Amino acid sequence: MTVPEINYWAVLLATLSSMVVGSIWYARGVFGTRWSKLANVDMDRPGASAVGPIIVTLIVSFVTAWVLAGASTIAWHFYGGSYLLAALFTAIILWAGLTAARFITHDAFEGRPSSLTILNIAHELVTLVVMGLIIGVWPPAGTV
Repeated sequence: MTVPEINYWAVLLATLSSMVVGSIWYARGVFGTRWSKLANVDMDRPGASAVGPIIVTLIVSFVTAWVLAGASTIAWHFYGGSYLLAALFTAIILWAGLTAARFITHDAFEGRPSSLTILNIAHELVTLVVMGLIIGVWPPAGTV
């Protein structure tokens, strides 16, 4: 079994980018107030700590960036051409086929408002596109 080439510096930067995108996206002045209302989350609850969710987010964001980097390299080897376009195309396809599809399914069964689903899957699209940009402009050594 061959493991695809991965630039782990790009993966780490893409991981951190997800934290930046989330911090901006869910800020009160952007979509945070709307999200908290739709998701029925009290952003001001006393004693609430974000440490646990932030650690979990870092871990799953690293896994997402790592998978995207590997899949992008595989796509680039398969299609050829621009590594950046391969990474962006891969990010969008993985978002549509896995992330958005799963959010829509779970939210439908859980009875969540469709506007909450759209808000969250749009956040995931932006997150993956930014990750794809970072991974795409910083390909693994020896691939491009």
